[in-house]
Amino acid sequence: MRLDRLTDNLSATVAQMVRVDLETTAYQKLLIQTTGELTTDILDTQVLLALLASWREQTQESLATRGPGWFFKALMFLLILAAFRLLSAIASRLVRRAVRSSKVSLSQLLRDTLVSWSSRLVMAIGVLVALSQLGFQIGPLLAGLGIAGFIVGFALQDSLSNFAAGAMILLYRPFDVGDVIEAAGVSGSVRNMSLVSTTIHTFDNQTLIVPNSRIWGDVIRNVTAQSTRRVDLVFGVGYQEDIERVERVLHEVVGAHEKVLRDPAPMVKVHKLADSAVEFVVRPWALTTDYWDVYWDLTRDVKLRFDREGIKIPFPQREVHLPPAGTPPA
Repeated sequence: MRLDRLTDNLSATVAQMVRVDLETTAYQKLLIQTTGELTTDILDTQVLLALLASWREQTQESLATRGPGWFFKALMFLLILAAFRLLSAIASRLVRRAVRSSKVSLSQLLRDTLVSWSSRLVMAIGVLVALSQLGFQIGPLLAGLGIAGFIVGFALQDSLSNFAAGAMILLYRPFDVGDVIEAAGVSGSVRNMSLVSTTIHTFDNQTLIVPNSRIWGDVIRNVTAQSTRRVDLVFGVGYQEDIERVERVLHEVVGAHEKVLRDPAPMVKVHKLADSAVEFVVRPWALTTDYWDVYWDLTRDVKLRFDREGIKIPFPQREVHLPPAGTPPA
């Protein structure tokens, strides 16, 4: 209150001096410095020059008295950051070596996460220690970061759902880098995994980045999770063909393929008496890596062998019986 009265009196004095055409530069400068408010008086060249000269003197005095302390704190801040940067690289290297030599089976996502977060944790501690050297209070800073994190998390709900889905994938390991999967409406080879998204390389050489929430919320089919797969084939022959002969031919074709596994044994069975054909199911087993080779080769070999044996593969047909001419309609 007293300061307000003094500044009001000083303002009134300056106004009276202006009316009688007296020099008011020093008083105007003092008034601006006291109140901290920029008025139209600052447009006066003499007032502006006086303020600049005063600010320069204050800056020089502050640098002379506090400059060495500020320089030392800044130097310590940079040295601490550099030291913790080196420590984070060492921690990352040690964790990477530990997960590689670990006898526990870890997914690629878990390995990458442990390596990256170990480095980030050490660096975060280094930043807090460095800020404390500059005089920042760590407690209020952490509280402020917590509030800011809550606000940011509320605004980024979709990203957090992806993060949660990534954590579930990391925990349950439905697939890993290098597996061929079908999920979220896409299929391909998994090239990279993070806690937010999964990078899938499709068979036609496209790169897809799929959010983890889409993958975890859908059916995940891991095509390469098992070392062997069953190849399901269906062949149809005409009703006039000898069933036992067709079964023998199919067994010979399947048994002659070098990539068909002997155990489990292939299965050839009459499956369905369809409208236009007798359908046989042929179910050999093969290594997962040989699946498509076996599928395509057997399809081709069966067609060639049927042609040599004279076994007909019928196409859909329908018989239409017309009544004799002159027959009245029913």
